[in-house]
Amino acid sequence: MFNVLVCDDDKAIVRSIEIYLKADGYNTLAAYNGIEAVNILMENEVHCIIMDIMMPGMDGISATLKIRERSNVPIIFLSAKSEDADKIAGLGIGGDDYVTKPFNPLEVCARVKSQIRRYTTLGTVPSENSRILRTGGLELDIDGRSVTVDGEEVRLTATEYRILEYLMLNMGRTLSSTQIYENVWNEAAIGSDKIITVHIRRIREKIEIDTKNPKYIKVVWGIGYKVDKI
Repeated sequence: MFNVLVCDDDKAIVRSIEIYLKADGYNTLAAYNGIEAVNILMENEVHCIIMDIMMPGMDGISATLKIRERSNVPIIFLSAKSEDADKIAGLGIGGDDYVTKPFNPLEVCARVKSQIRRYTTLGTVPSENSRILRTGGLELDIDGRSVTVDGEEVRLTATEYRILEYLMLNMGRTLSSTQIYENVWNEAAIGSDKIITVHIRRIREKIEIDTKNPKYIKVVWGIGYKVDKI
């Protein structure tokens, strides 16, 4: 059974999400501020976190920074419509997705399912005939779900991995933000440009020596992104 940590200072929201998650077969853990969320993660195996952004004590952004020091567990942010800057900041420091309040609990459950599916495919044991995508010093092992640059392993979140995998599976082809979003999230892309931009920046920070002059992920202005064969 998968464990989902729900963190929001509004206990009614936590209870509401927990009801739907439990109905879908998930075990839930509750926290009401960032400090509690970090402590629970240290003591329990967690497969996905639903994290409110604005909370007293330690907010969701600060908690995510702490969590990313030790874990790549998927993090879905909850945010008000007026918190667009916070959403982008959250994705920029390692969040995987966000849901805007007020939200449909069924949508939250669908996003949890999607994130856990990606997360649990990472770190699987590679087969003897692992499929390797390679360009220059960048290697992506499809079966092993791992990425290395010049022989050094790179830690990507599940979402970052899926974006890079999709780009490398289509090496040499320019892909729009819409195409990337719909392939990785498996849903219609509405206002997805900023989300993809932030995730691409995060990936570049991990695989590029010079993010201002990227070697691997290139932007084709007005069209999208691509990875060329080197």
